Amino acid sequence: MPQVDDLMQEARVDALVVLGGTQDNPHMRYLLPRGRVSHAVLVKLRGRSPEVWVSAMEREEAAQSPVTVRTWSEARWEAFLRETGGNRTQAWVRTLAYVLAQYGLEQGRVAFVGKVELGTHWTLLQELQQRLPGMTILGQEGHNVLLAARSVKRPDEVERIARMGRVTVEVVGKLWDWLASRRLEKGVLMDGDQPVTIGRVKRLVRRWLLERGAVTPLGIIFAQGRDAGIPHSMGREEEALYAGRPIVFDLFPQEEGGGYFFDFTRTWSLGYATDEALTLYEQVLEAHHRALKQVRAGVPGEEPYLQVCAYFEERGHPTLRSHPGTQEGFVHTLGHGLGLDIHEMPGLRSGMKQPLPADAVVTVEPGLYYPERGMGFRVEDVVHLPAQGPARVLAEFPYDFVLPVRGSAG
Repeated sequence: MPQVDDLMQEARVDALVVLGGTQDNPHMRYLLPRGRVSHAVLVKLRGRSPEVWVSAMEREEAAQSPVTVRTWSEARWEAFLRETGGNRTQAWVRTLAYVLAQYGLEQGRVAFVGKVELGTHWTLLQELQQRLPGMTILGQEGHNVLLAARSVKRPDEVERIARMGRVTVEVVGKLWDWLASRRLEKGVLMDGDQPVTIGRVKRLVRRWLLERGAVTPLGIIFAQGRDAGIPHSMGREEEALYAGRPIVFDLFPQEEGGGYFFDFTRTWSLGYATDEALTLYEQVLEAHHRALKQVRAGVPGEEPYLQVCAYFEERGHPTLRSHPGTQEGFVHTLGHGLGLDIHEMPGLRSGMKQPLPADAVVTVEPGLYYPERGMGFRVEDVVHLPAQGPARVLAEFPYDFVLPVRGSAG
């Protein structure tokens, strides 16, 4: 892991210690990319491959990753538990102190990261510091090292994200076809004698994703009309779908088991679109196409964002640049990194003057939002930034706005 080692050297970190399991713990999953463990301590010394300490019951799961696997029995956990009269916190402190001593870290600069219960581990780290007073305990430094490392994707990571993209657009296409095969009755989308609700749509999407090895731990945005004008409104489950109301469909599935995310948005209007909605949608789509041409490795992260702001402002829309704090118009950044977290480095936003790194994976997602006018629009693709040349869209899907509904009864 030369990139991690270089970043550790720059931050003067002797060792990274990652705590917790692999589920919903991106730093652990990054260093332990295969297999699933419920509780582990991973030690990454600068210049050396990681070693992970796990229960003997999970040793083979951990061994699926390219790491050295050690067990708690080697760390004398049972002995410490007896010596402390069954006090698990004290036994855990002694066990961790013993583990760190195996690497000569009693005097080192050690960064602790990972997703664990805060109160318990705050106590753990305080008592560990008392037991190993010469060790410097770090936090943010390790987090920053791993965030920076994760912003540049290996080829296998790009492929896993792209695979989630293929799953995503397959499911989105399946939903398009399903909606198109229903019928409109007095402006309401019907399935048999029942209105199609947002909740019904989400249940279908979750089922289709699960059949393909993907889950939606952060939910699904399927927001219609006024709700579409609020960027992260999830939509109201009980609401029926109506013709001619813009629908923002933002789908961000993750590999089952806590792996890589995808992030994808289209805006649809069932049956027909008003002239106003069509005009605004076409402006968002034009901004999107312009941004896709501008986002590439070596370009400062804020540059495409500022150019999209200028495009919208020229057409009379407020942006966060022209109207800080605005809740209508272009109200968010242009995009963000994507990987084991839904939002990662780097960002496409104001103030990001650093060049976008080669092999980053980022979203490009301009939008316009007018909740009081009952509409919102967003178009989002995920792109990989090669060292040379334009950004590569990882999962293509048509940009059609009007979704024709067959068998319409008016």
